[in-house]
Amino acid sequence: MAAPEGVEITGPLHERYDEILTPEALTLLAGLQREFGARREELLAKRAERQEMLSKGGTLDFLPETAGVRTDDSWRVADPAPGLVDRRVEITGPTDRKMTINALNSGAKVWLADFEDANTPLWNNMIEGQLNLRDALDRTIDFTDPKSGKSYALKADGELATIVVRPRGWHMQEKHLLVDGRPMSGSLFDFGLYFFHSARRQLAKGKGPYFYLPKMESHLEARLWNDAFNFAQDELGIPRGTIRATVLIETIPAAFEMEEILYELRDHSAGLNAGRWDYLFSVIKKFRDRGPAFVLPERNAITMTAPFMRAYTELLVRTCHKRGAHAIGGMAAFIPSRRDEEVNKIALEKVRADKTRESGDGFDGSWVAHPDLVPVCREVFDGVLGDRPNQRDRLREDVSVSAADLLSVDKTPGEITETGLRNNIDVALRYLATWLNGSGAVAIHNLMEDAATAEISRSQVWQWIYNGVELSDGTKVTKELVERILGEELAQIRTELGDAYNEPRYDQAVTLFKQVTLADEYSEFLTTPAYQQMP
Repeated sequence: MAAPEGVEITGPLHERYDEILTPEALTLLAGLQREFGARREELLAKRAERQEMLSKGGTLDFLPETAGVRTDDSWRVADPAPGLVDRRVEITGPTDRKMTINALNSGAKVWLADFEDANTPLWNNMIEGQLNLRDALDRTIDFTDPKSGKSYALKADGELATIVVRPRGWHMQEKHLLVDGRPMSGSLFDFGLYFFHSARRQLAKGKGPYFYLPKMESHLEARLWNDAFNFAQDELGIPRGTIRATVLIETIPAAFEMEEILYELRDHSAGLNAGRWDYLFSVIKKFRDRGPAFVLPERNAITMTAPFMRAYTELLVRTCHKRGAHAIGGMAAFIPSRRDEEVNKIALEKVRADKTRESGDGFDGSWVAHPDLVPVCREVFDGVLGDRPNQRDRLREDVSVSAADLLSVDKTPGEITETGLRNNIDVALRYLATWLNGSGAVAIHNLMEDAATAEISRSQVWQWIYNGVELSDGTKVTKELVERILGEELAQIRTELGDAYNEPRYDQAVTLFKQVTLADEYSEFLTTPAYQQMP
């Protein structure tokens, strides 16, 4: 396969990969990496500097140097682009062939086509995902399940969901593509390939190249994305502003810079999203060594009504609508059971209550993880929106959120129990084993879990050990206790799975889990060392 000068592909080249890794596409990727790679590394270094400040007792606050952006009432983001006006239901999932078809057929308004947390960044997944998206836009995609024999195809009638691609975060690399001898940014790799192959295809359908941007920590990182968008649009001769991007506010530093992030992306902005697990992961990570005031209860006890989470979501809606942007709510991760209707009944009541809260607070739409949840979410938002496509005109001027409100972690109700500790260990092990085997979206205990689940699970365990937390029964969380429970949970998983137990993958998962929970130094991301173990 021909590659431009200075570009080297180290991953295997399978059938049809040459359709994605064309010389022209690789030229765009190389241009993006050479133009923005150094800035990306500088911004990652700034993250480390901020972490050092917080670990030494510093805090977060709204930036004084950008106060003018926040107080200037004259600016707005661009008007919603075609396909992104009505976003009342969005479905998320990886870009494998079956999910691509099911998501587009689901009845959701938007599909978050995920190259990030719901995906394992195996080389094959990254390239075949791009092929699947292109085939979907060309309506040539189909799939037959080799186990069941069931066939899947795009529906001939009715509206398909609008594709919005989530590339990897700034911290991830694509080690299988070297530019001038160094791995390129995973973010720019995912973005560049989709933009090159699908921007004009989307425009021909009356929509456009749309993106979800994950794990940002500052408006300077948003500025980097905006500059990358302008570079790519100029290179392909596509008008600036064609790209639209929704930013996931899933780190606590970004919560203090929402308006600035919208401002930096204002010509390309499609709004902000309020997540849950990644935001909690960020809270733990940033204040991990700051003592009891920042120790959260076990993760399943933390709801979106906790004071610090309530402040974050209320501020997000207020900020978005003040600037004319969409505010999109978090994910309903429940996976309906085919066998237990009582489980379904209880879980669907919780989903309905969560979406009722979001729609009542002013969100313009929300996420689900499974097609069976689309009708529930749509029904709730239909009840609030009616024939209106969104409620961006609901300004929420009643909302006033301080820095102290966003940091009121110590007001979160809930316990830390042995059951919660065991659940963190169990879920992290199950998820890691499946992730290392190539799947990033995993159904565990009737919930669709992704990388954020594993991140918060292992982070809580590390924080509890580091801070010498006592469980509700008085037992102190120590490395020895975690190792004992780890062995017990692994034995339970082995018994439960029987012949399906993948011993090499679980051995890998145990080693990795110990590495990131029992070490004295905290690992910033679980997926970074895990990725290095992949071929």
